[in-house]
Amino acid sequence: MFARSALRSTRTLAGARNGAANVSKRAASTSAHSDSYAARLNIAAIASTAVAAGSVAWYYHLYGSEAHAMTPAEEGLHATKYPWVHEKMTKTFDHQALRRGFQVYREVCASCHSLSRVPYRALVGTVLTVNEAKALAEENEYPDEPDEQGEIPMRPGKLSDYMVDPYKNEEAARFANNGAYPRSQLDCQGSPRPRGRQPRSWHELQPLLPGTGIAMARVLYDGLVEYEDETPATTSQMAKDVVEFLNWAAEPEMDDRKRMGIKVLAATAVLFSISIWVKRYKWAWLKSRKIVYDPPKETKVTRPYRSREQGSIKARAACSWILR
Repeated sequence: MFARSALRSTRTLAGARNGAANVSKRAASTSAHSDSYAARLNIAAIASTAVAAGSVAWYYHLYGSEAHAMTPAEEGLHATKYPWVHEKMTKTFDHQALRRGFQVYREVCASCHSLSRVPYRALVGTVLTVNEAKALAEENEYPDEPDEQGEIPMRPGKLSDYMVDPYKNEEAARFANNGAYPRSQLDCQGSPRPRGRQPRSWHELQPLLPGTGIAMARVLYDGLVEYEDETPATTSQMAKDVVEFLNWAAEPEMDDRKRMGIKVLAATAVLFSISIWVKRYKWAWLKSRKIVYDPPKETKVTRPYRSREQGSIKARAACSWILR
């Protein structure tokens, strides 16, 4: 028994020594791993800083120290923000203003600027009546289908045709406007002066455009047109009417889109309310259930108490008897 006890104590001492050695090895490896991880982080930070500095230096080499505006509006003055009624969710265009704006466009703007993307049929019911739109379309001629000899005859316009362009091509437009190209009325009000070029003698000052110059002179003056509804044709009134008409020309479907949006929101609200009611009805049994804990009933059977020390003594006695 003494030999077995000595052998057991020797094994315990060797295990303790091996454990201490393993712990020291793990600590050393963890320390080395953390040092290498920190070194890699430092290298990555230095490399990213070098790349960022190199990018800034390369940009400075290409473009210099001059900072350009991101948009033309940031280079010039910002346009005044007006409270347009048609921008509200439940409001629409003023149809009288649309009719007056179309009159200003026809009598003032149509000689240079085109609405070649707007068909005559789009004017029906909003700006003009059916007969007025047909009469306006018939004032212009459009190429028809080839005849038996291959010639293309001209025919009066129809509601399905698009408004005509005042110029045949870009060269003719530039020739008629001193080299400036009057773009479409839906794009802009004229050709802005390029960046860095001095304005010509016939350029008008326009601080809202890049270069603060525009090749279109002022065209709206008080009393230039005579409105059918006897509205005073002041410069501000004509500008307001033609701007609202151009907004409609850019979005002729805005009224239908707002009407459809209100219908969709109303239907969505109703369906959402119904889905909430169905969810509460379907899961009511689960949400309203009650969980009650029912502990086991007490019994009169008593078991003899045995302490932990008594059990350990009996276990050691049994083990020593087995070893013997």
